[in-house]
Amino acid sequence: MRLAALASAAILSTAAAADPSAHKQMITVKDAAAIQWKPAPAALPKGIEISVIMGDPAKPGPFALRLKIPPSTVIAPHTHATDETVTLLDGALVHDMGEKLVESRGEPFREGGFLYLPALMPHSLWTTDQPAVIQVNGTGPFGLNYVNPADDPSKAR
Repeated sequence: MRLAALASAAILSTAAAADPSAHKQMITVKDAAAIQWKPAPAALPKGIEISVIMGDPAKPGPFALRLKIPPSTVIAPHTHATDETVTLLDGALVHDMGEKLVESRGEPFREGGFLYLPALMPHSLWTTDQPAVIQVNGTGPFGLNYVNPADDPSKAR
């Protein structure tokens, strides 16, 4: 499923006093307290919050967004339509590659950890006993497609 809901979150979410669609001006976020969080789209597990820092993930062009992921949250195996980078800003996160989530092969990340994922590469991520804040950078239009459509949380809401 395309993460069309991310597009509406992009319109509704702001981080700083900047026009995130312009890309012709500097955009600054002074510190973590400047981030304005909103509930994430239904395609992400309940409890995740989002802040679109720059751009619109549903439209062509660069974007940056942050996700605040509560403890014990799983984002099931999925792919994206375009390349993505993920930087762990706070907390701890586990990442696994493949069409099925296999906890034993999950790679733990700590603050400052970085991940580059080419388009269409299946992967999953989860938190354990700590929350995590990640920054996702990419180029839109950006989609999220669950490997198993039954894993899409928007189907259960």
